[in-house]
Amino acid sequence: MRVKSLVLKNFRNYEQATIVPDSGVTIFAGPNAQGKTNILEALHLCCLGRSHRTARDEELIRWGSQNARVQIQTAQRDGTHEVAILLDKNQKKKKQVRIGSRPAERIGELLGHVCGVLFSPEDLSIVKDGPAERRRFLDMQLSQLRPQYFYSLQRAVRTLNQRNTLLKEIAKNPSLLPTLDMWDEQLALIGAEIARNRREAVALLSEEARKAHDSLTGGREELRLWYISQTVDAPDAAGQLLGRLRAARQEDLRRMTTTVGIHRDDIGVTINGKEARTYGSQGQQRSAVLSLKLAQLEMAARETGEAPILMLDDVMSELDPGRRRQLIERIDRVQTFVTCTDVSDLAGARQGTVYHVENGLLSV
Repeated sequence: MRVKSLVLKNFRNYEQATIVPDSGVTIFAGPNAQGKTNILEALHLCCLGRSHRTARDEELIRWGSQNARVQIQTAQRDGTHEVAILLDKNQKKKKQVRIGSRPAERIGELLGHVCGVLFSPEDLSIVKDGPAERRRFLDMQLSQLRPQYFYSLQRAVRTLNQRNTLLKEIAKNPSLLPTLDMWDEQLALIGAEIARNRREAVALLSEEARKAHDSLTGGREELRLWYISQTVDAPDAAGQLLGRLRAARQEDLRRMTTTVGIHRDDIGVTINGKEARTYGSQGQQRSAVLSLKLAQLEMAARETGEAPILMLDDVMSELDPGRRRQLIERIDRVQTFVTCTDVSDLAGARQGTVYHVENGLLSV
């Protein structure tokens, strides 16, 4: 997949911008707080329909404006794809997605039209923070590649919320207890499906991340990932999860929340056999996350048959020369968008267009 053009209107600090990227590495260079990351945020928005920095879409609209637009055109094996994201403070529906000339009825219809992998400073939370960040990382990857997974995940969240609401209502009205069986069965079925997808994905990511990390560290470090779940890997996974839910029922009623299920799952991450979250240095954690992102590239290419775009937000300055050199060798294979304060950080890369960014204005 290749991005042919990206157009911004009233997005963040850009009044108007048109970007025609190189097929290799396109660089956005300039001092901090000038709008470099906003371009990658716009690309990410086209991939998943959401920002990686905020859950509030109105924050994406330029100060003083009422609406914003991000439009992207990509070339893929099956032809040209065009996606537009429209944001409007005054409309009842604040965000609209258009695919070609038609409006999308659901955000899930966007998935797959633009596939990308973003590495930003915030992504260190994948290793440093709790299980929720690792689940989010995995769910976003799978949602891009398997739209059906996205819809399954939505159903799982709704079912979990409804079960938790019912647990609270039972505390007030015990006669509702028999209705819990129905929600347990639904949660077990959808949970087993999601866990199966996650387990498959982690197995693929683990092997690719191990190879990427070995390359980045010159063989000095071994990165290992594995899926941690209450849901077993067995033909009757749904039945076994249902059994766990029923065994935990009294505890759930006492706490008025669901204590068993995929919302408690995690990804184990170790470097040289030690837990990366607790024992990894800042540099090791950064390299581990970067290896995960490179593994995402390989997984996406394998599942879709074509490489996604890669977005690197000010990553080069944080790497030592050896790891930087190894990364540069890898990004030459895919269309890459890089932000940096100093273009010399990318010495040795097959550089294409360099955009200089200053206060929301681009110059070549």
